[in-house]
Amino acid sequence: MGLPLSLLLLLASLAGLTPLAIDMYLPSLPTIARDLGVPVAQAQLTISVFLAGFALGQLFYGPLADAVGRKPVMLGGLALFTLASIGCAFANSIETLMAFRLLQAIGGAAGSVVLNALLRDLFERDMFARVMSMVILVMTLAPLLAPIIGGYLLLIGHWHSIFILLAVIGALVAITLAIKIPETLKPERRQPFRLLPVLHNYGKVLRHRAALGYILCGALTTASMFAFISGSPLVYIELFGVPAEHYGLLFGMNILLMMVLTFGNSRLVKRLGSNRLLKVGLVNASLGALLLFAAAATGLGGLWGIVLPVMVVISQISLIGANAMAGLLGHFPETAGTASALAGTTRFGLGALAAFAVNTSHELSALPMATVMAGCTALALLSYWLLVRPALADAAQIQP
Repeated sequence: MGLPLSLLLLLASLAGLTPLAIDMYLPSLPTIARDLGVPVAQAQLTISVFLAGFALGQLFYGPLADAVGRKPVMLGGLALFTLASIGCAFANSIETLMAFRLLQAIGGAAGSVVLNALLRDLFERDMFARVMSMVILVMTLAPLLAPIIGGYLLLIGHWHSIFILLAVIGALVAITLAIKIPETLKPERRQPFRLLPVLHNYGKVLRHRAALGYILCGALTTASMFAFISGSPLVYIELFGVPAEHYGLLFGMNILLMMVLTFGNSRLVKRLGSNRLLKVGLVNASLGALLLFAAAATGLGGLWGIVLPVMVVISQISLIGANAMAGLLGHFPETAGTASALAGTTRFGLGALAAFAVNTSHELSALPMATVMAGCTALALLSYWLLVRPALADAAQIQP
């Protein structure tokens, strides 16, 4: 079963709202800090607040999407995202900005949860991984372009205009979705929204050894990316003196390589399988993070000693994410929204902790960022080795 290009682009636009909301304002963080009279590290905490809100929102939206359908959840989330973006644009204190960033994240969480569940409604495991890779390939244009757009908006305007643009994009996507997108959850597959069954379903996923491993593989590698997102404005702009309008070019190099690997994943997954590609991505990310830590600790290579290993780590994120999600939802097709929500909550919750950990240090150094990234990727690889691999071995022995 194929996916129409128009629907693919629409779903990718929905998924792209989150990287736009996270990445577009990154070059402006030092400016926001100066305007609001706070240290850069405190302005960077707005990233952690966003990630925390995104994590909490997904716990709510997943079961709701399984109960009432995909379309109303997406539209409600987009409405909240749009209104909160307007609030961010007119914030005049760091506390106000954090509050509206929290609401913006809660609204944006709807798209992430529903996208995974909607695609799972349409496709089985390896085909899901292939289609998901194509959606990710399209939506990676958002983080590729977002910091560049934000940097140049900062040159010609003000950081407030970045959030005005996000509000406009959110409204346009909501209108288009209302007109174009179908409802994919059939009435007979809907799960009543009751608290105890929801908690039971979450517990069922967490008690499943392989599912927990898949969740941690995707979440911990994504956390390494959020450590980079949180720390890189300070490292690139303040430590190495990269102009704000050029920050997006260095950031975009990661995304370009990610797109290449995502495209490769969509072509190879049917031949090699999602589990083998997941393992390859985890090993590559761990090795890249070790090189990054060595460069940050020794200063070897200067700016490019940081940029190149970061590219190795970040480029693996979509490879790992698509295949880990395929493995997870293959075990829970009937509660795909709930399983996806739990995975998303874990991913962004750990991301918020990683971003916070980077900003606990106020030293002008790449070492805090590199340390957190190395720790996250090592734990992700360990999760595969201790949880996913034994479960796969057990399943192989059971098969005739």
